Amino acid sequence: MHRFERKENVFRNKDALGESYRPETIEERDEEIEAYMQALQPVVDGWEPNNIFLYGNTGVGKTAVTNYLLERLQEDIEAYDDVDLSVVSLNCKTLNSSYQVAVELVNDLRPVGQEISSTGYPQQTVFNKLYKELEALGGTVIIVLDEIDSIGDRDELLYELPRARANGNLEDTAVGLIGISNDFTFQDQLDPRVQDTLCERELQFPPYDAPELENILRSRAEVALAEGAIGSGVLEFCAALAARDSGSARQALDLLRLAGEITENHDHKEISQDHVERARLQLEQERVQQGMRELTTHGQLALLAVVSKTAKRDTPCRTRELYEEYVTLCDSSGTSALSQRSVHNHLSDLRMLGILSAHENRSGSRGNYYSYELDVPFESAIEAMADVVRLDTEIGSIREIASLNDV
Repeated sequence: MHRFERKENVFRNKDALGESYRPETIEERDEEIEAYMQALQPVVDGWEPNNIFLYGNTGVGKTAVTNYLLERLQEDIEAYDDVDLSVVSLNCKTLNSSYQVAVELVNDLRPVGQEISSTGYPQQTVFNKLYKELEALGGTVIIVLDEIDSIGDRDELLYELPRARANGNLEDTAVGLIGISNDFTFQDQLDPRVQDTLCERELQFPPYDAPELENILRSRAEVALAEGAIGSGVLEFCAALAARDSGSARQALDLLRLAGEITENHDHKEISQDHVERARLQLEQERVQQGMRELTTHGQLALLAVVSKTAKRDTPCRTRELYEEYVTLCDSSGTSALSQRSVHNHLSDLRMLGILSAHENRSGSRGNYYSYELDVPFESAIEAMADVVRLDTEIGSIREIASLNDV
């Protein structure tokens, strides 16, 4: 008979290694916090808030620091009777236009049961409804748009909101925007007028290095893990792996959490470096599989072209060479090929997902170009593709070539 039983070998509070956990202090971001506080200071002084743009890779503390500082700000602002602050936060991951973001903001501000439909209104009508809700709040309103790059080039709201008061759309409410992005090129895609306003105060969050990640892990492990549950060199190993890959605290914490789960599942008492290595392989394969599921057929074929070139030891590889491989795979699978520019866009998406890495090559008068290669182990990529893509013949051939080339 199957039974669920509580395990208490390794974890004291596993939630402390999770994404939703909010620590009392933020480790290794003192400089960024100081600059961020300076950008938020006008709110404390009773003036209109700055618009702030944060960018950096996934897992480097942008959202965590934002949540931490805004909570402190809301607490500290209570000491001043002449400042009334509201914070509205929205993740734009599934929203790809100003219209959709505005609808979500309106519905967040309205009481339950009074939400508006996500379709059927002219865009300016939705904007006007948003202004009405913001005016009803009054005081100072900070709107946090996480993963703001999902909006793409349909950025009218990012132009309108900061100017709402100057344009007469708001009278009693002062609005400040905080945009958070993992895409370093997003600013370049914005209307120049939006850039001037949204990036009024710009903060970059660099990747963590190994010692910084080790300090973060040690701080969380004191809360999350039982005494004696961490083997020799485990925290250092997790930190080194994450620093070498992405400099992401999220990745380091995920490694430690999964290594702890693997330890418990094997009825061991202490997390070892071997458990961390197993966790690394599992997370890499899951990352590729998740990325694959988000791709279109042509995105999958573009990735398969890189995998094929890797099997032939032909990477890093230029876009035009990958395109030739992609066309061959399209022909063998009976799929009509897209243009080279479209395939380049798919390669860029794969880079954003952390599946590919790109190297900029400078060729003088001929201009610059990118070369791509896998940013995950070949075996993880091919196993994930075998689970997701129904191209058994092509994948079988790639495996044979990889075996011959000892990849």
